Amino acid sequence: MSGQIDRARSEVSGVALALVSAAAFGTSGPLAKSLLESGWSPGAAVAARITGAAALLVVPAAIELRGRWDVLRSNAGLILAYGLVAIAGCQLFYFNAVQTLSVGVALLLEYLGLILVVAWLWFRGQRPRHWTVVGVVLAVLGLVLVLDVTGSAGLDPVGVAWGLGAAVCLAVYFTLSARESTGVPPLTMAASGMVVAAAGLWTAAGLGALPMRFRSAEVDLAGAVLPWFVPLVGLCVLSTSFAYATGIAAARSLGPKLAAFLGLTEVLFAVAIAWVLLDELPLPVQLLGGVLILSGVAAVRYDELTAAPGSARDSAPDSAPSVAGRPLDESGPGVE
Repeated sequence: MSGQIDRARSEVSGVALALVSAAAFGTSGPLAKSLLESGWSPGAAVAARITGAAALLVVPAAIELRGRWDVLRSNAGLILAYGLVAIAGCQLFYFNAVQTLSVGVALLLEYLGLILVVAWLWFRGQRPRHWTVVGVVLAVLGLVLVLDVTGSAGLDPVGVAWGLGAAVCLAVYFTLSARESTGVPPLTMAASGMVVAAAGLWTAAGLGALPMRFRSAEVDLAGAVLPWFVPLVGLCVLSTSFAYATGIAAARSLGPKLAAFLGLTEVLFAVAIAWVLLDELPLPVQLLGGVLILSGVAAVRYDELTAAPGSARDSAPDSAPSVAGRPLDESGPGVE
């Protein structure tokens, strides 16, 4: 009985962390938009965001690690993949996608990553049950409505390719974040991934592969004229450091599948935050889409609750095979 109570408490805290993480990720849109509109390049915004977050997390992560540096060495491949793919890759792919696609279409393509998570679990032997399939359908339909992409014109194939790349990176984020058996604490996982991502981005910039353009001009945010560092601090602290750390903790409590579906609520939070900060009132069709997304999450959660006792919860043995030298195991991950 006590074990069931502990599991229930862990899942409740996991859901809360997932929602908090999604809300934090949802603030990145208005904050980043203010920098981009003042003349920053996407590469510069992403690099500054990740570098600042890495600087904020390094000391707390070192304290959390308590001298167990062997944990980092034994999981070097995992951390390398997490930093370059789940963090740097996801953001860069998304920003490249929005260069030729509308933001709505790019987000829709990125969040197809949740289907890739379900497909990966299926490939690993966990065939999706009825309610999970229902949840996928409802969530995708809800995304289409929330992002209001039905009126978009033609699609640029290069932009679509970037968007699908972001979806793969997002699936890797949820899958790798759920690996609890590695022994890497959530904060340390986030910090080490940020350091790797920042190093990769600045290396790409040094080689001329990533354009960097910074501006010190004031920015317009929520109707106020503010110094450029105000949205940047928000991006580093709230949208990145806090969001990734809580997202990893949530994925470890819930498993990659449910964490991925709860991550969809980032879209709802982003719409609500844009409503408050940018006075962008959601359309009725977007509100309907939000209801469908929440229904999809509820369907997946119902599937988890009604699973046969003793069945695996998005887990696999530690001896799971690796891909490209990194373990892609669904047991123990905006983004834009």
